[in-house]
Amino acid sequence: MDHINRFESRTTLLLLRAEYGVALVVGVVLLLIHIGEIRWIPAVALFAYIDVIGYIPGAIAYRRSPDKKISKVYYVLYNTMHSLVTQAVVVGLWIWLFGFEWALLMVPVHLCGDRAIFGNFLKSFRVPFEPEATTGFAEFDKTITRAPRRPQQPQPERI
Repeated sequence: MDHINRFESRTTLLLLRAEYGVALVVGVVLLLIHIGEIRWIPAVALFAYIDVIGYIPGAIAYRRSPDKKISKVYYVLYNTMHSLVTQAVVVGLWIWLFGFEWALLMVPVHLCGDRAIFGNFLKSFRVPFEPEATTGFAEFDKTITRAPRRPQQPQPERI
């Protein structure tokens, strides 16, 4: 919600996902408008490589781990590959080396789809790799969502 209270309420998370949803729709519409100009092998590769490097190894390790604790390396891989900053660099390098092409839209479509459709954002080391409520967060969420709002303190009158 802000840099001090680093959590999202259900409503603010839905609003954030809606913003990424708008970006996803824009990307998909642009892809559809330019469908005849897309080179599909690079498009599929650009869409898939993010998860091949950043998600699948961690998902496999998580499912194989008896206690569901995995190396932080998997979190770093996920966050690096799903970072808008990293992918902006990748797209920029692609354009510099090979020129612009519509297949590059697959990168923001992937990232915006993850955030808008699945609600997947960058991962904290302190939560399970796969979405799963932790006891601490469930208690916090119950407390914060049921807590009465603090009344605004009256502001001194300015003369």
